[in-house]
Amino acid sequence: MEPNVMLTIRGTQYYEGVDPEVIELVTEGSLQKVDTGWEICYEESALTGLEGVTTTFLVEEGKLTLTRTGRLNSQMVFQLGVLHESLYQMEFGALMITVCATKMGYDISLEGGTVDLTYGIDIEQSSGGVVEYHLDIRKK
Repeated sequence: MEPNVMLTIRGTQYYEGVDPEVIELVTEGSLQKVDTGWEICYEESALTGLEGVTTTFLVEEGKLTLTRTGRLNSQMVFQLGVLHESLYQMEFGALMITVCATKMGYDISLEGGTVDLTYGIDIEQSSGGVVEYHLDIRKK
């Protein structure tokens, strides 16, 4: 991955009855056009608690796939209103998660752009709340 963009990533997790948890990360990453859409890739940091993990967003028409590799491995697929199950493999074990996108949008060109995603998540059949991601992509 040759960094060619600056990414500002804002993740907000909402739990019932608790103040939202917000993490914002500014990092170098890569943006490239692929056959089916756009691929955005970056290295996580200690700030996100995922140091040693590479995160890749594959943005396609009507579908977004979030893949993490390294210290943990997972692939979450998002399509509006569609439940997707996947295994979230960590160093100490694995969890079954189910995600369902409620909002998705993107505006990307070779110069950069934005990606927005909101989804509900269940972890081992218990609600994990609602997660919002906003990615701002700027050419370096």
